[in-house]
Amino acid sequence: MGRVASYGQVAAVTGLVNAARQVGYALHALPAGSTVPWHRVVNAQGAISLRDHHALTQRMLLAREGVRFDARGRADFARFGWAPRRSVGVKKGRSG
Repeated sequence: MGRVASYGQVAAVTGLVNAARQVGYALHALPAGSTVPWHRVVNAQGAISLRDHHALTQRMLLAREGVRFDARGRADFARFGWAPRRSVGVKKGRSG
């Protein structure tokens, strides 16, 4: 079964608290053919934020993975949400 994460969740896991918009910018800037699973990132309500054919592409990719949307176009985070086990590659402490 496929999983989704919110832009804010991705930001927090990478150490960029309150930087959901920057995650969106980064995903938008991915080159064509990137292997980053951009399609698994949705907004905080579980809805697709993209427009036009990009939204359709994202929804089709998620449907192939088993993610379902309700009548309002939202994926249920309780059922399809990604829950990280631990921080991913973020170390706290002094730099230098």
